[in-house]
Amino acid sequence: MSEIRVRMAPSPSGFLHVGTARTTIYNWLFARHNRGKFVLRIEDTDTARSSREMIDAILDGIKWLGLDWDEGPYYQSERTKLYQDYARKLLETKKAYYCFCSPQELEDKRKQVVAAKGEWKYDRVCYNLSDREKEERIETSIPKAVRLFVPEGETIFSDIVYRELKKENKDLDDLVILRSDGTPTYNFACVVDDVEMRISHVIRGNDHIANTFKQVLIYKALGIIPPHFAHIPLILAKDKSKLSKRHGATSIGEFKEEGFLPEALANYITLLGWSPKEDREMLTIDQMIELFTLEEVNPANPVFDKEKLEWMNGEYIRSYNNEDLLDLIIPFLKKENLINDDIVNQRRGWLIGFVVLLKERCKTLKEFAEKGKYFFSFNYQYDPSAVKKLFNSPAAAKMLRTFWESLYPIDEFKKEKIEEFLRIQADKMQIKPSVLIHLVRLATTGVTGGPPLFDILESLDKEEVIKRIQKAEEFCRDNS
Repeated sequence: MSEIRVRMAPSPSGFLHVGTARTTIYNWLFARHNRGKFVLRIEDTDTARSSREMIDAILDGIKWLGLDWDEGPYYQSERTKLYQDYARKLLETKKAYYCFCSPQELEDKRKQVVAAKGEWKYDRVCYNLSDREKEERIETSIPKAVRLFVPEGETIFSDIVYRELKKENKDLDDLVILRSDGTPTYNFACVVDDVEMRISHVIRGNDHIANTFKQVLIYKALGIIPPHFAHIPLILAKDKSKLSKRHGATSIGEFKEEGFLPEALANYITLLGWSPKEDREMLTIDQMIELFTLEEVNPANPVFDKEKLEWMNGEYIRSYNNEDLLDLIIPFLKKENLINDDIVNQRRGWLIGFVVLLKERCKTLKEFAEKGKYFFSFNYQYDPSAVKKLFNSPAAAKMLRTFWESLYPIDEFKKEKIEEFLRIQADKMQIKPSVLIHLVRLATTGVTGGPPLFDILESLDKEEVIKRIQKAEEFCRDNS
């Protein structure tokens, strides 16, 4: 078998989204599994919509997912002469022809056909011009595009995922391959680049199947055998519509900002349309490289389930050692202004303890900052529903006061001692320990759930706990 060479060719008119990211991963895995080459190409011929910012975001997203490339990135905007040379070859072999129709003329014709309930297709008026008429138009410098001549018959190609696909050529237009300004259209530039880059397999979304018929025609016109094609299913939202912004985060950058781990996201989206024979879910990148084959891609469109992704991300979080996990969490804590560099440098051991307490309860890195705010500041609001239930009487204020006043004599503020002490105080107050536990939790955290209370109290230290319970006592008195 000749060398396996695949490519990823994103358009920098938007960020790296889930679908494009999965296609990138499939190409990369296929190359690595077959010891081939992964080529990166930026299809930036649409200068009006392309930007350096988007290019950088795409490259950063690919790197963040843990992927690399062997060649590139190549930029189509730098290869215009190459496309023009290929178009000239097709003109010389009569496989393509000049089209002198202006955009306005074509639009007027299209409207007339549509108004008559017909299906618009270019009428080949320029192909049918006499040689003299063509020469006259060229000599007068009338703007001209280049169109591929589509012969009669049918176009067939074999797809690794969808098997044999066929289309009647009469249903295809004489497509423009070179615009009147000399720039290539998508399908033509794509074919030329794949030829020049010796691409052996084209792996892309099944929304490109219509383009593939056109590209196969271009290959035939050039006298070149097309590469192997594998069209992978589109990722759908839960309502079975195409995944879009309205369904939540879709770009890789957004998932990063939400606190998803790159290995978890890569693992999850790889399984959207493919699964190993062992039907395993948690896979390392090396395991995916070993197991990945295009033949096992399911042609049915998979559904993106964010809850499943969150579950998988939580599993990855729990697999991390605490030191490394803290380093990943620190940026999220800083973003919420919960810590600064001094705290990181001076209280790292305490921060590790914070990670340990929340590790089992967080599905994203961002949740550490969201669920653990009370560890860093007591400027929190009490849960309104819990206030109605627990902070609704003078008795609550009295119990809190009795408890915080009795904390002063404790010398060793450790969770075992604190629990023992609280149970003694509850017995003296003639209440169940659970009543006092709920009161103290709400007073010291503002919420009714979370890590074990006595672990939290030890982490906060005695002085901080007393201050928080004093504040809650005042709140109870003011609101009862």
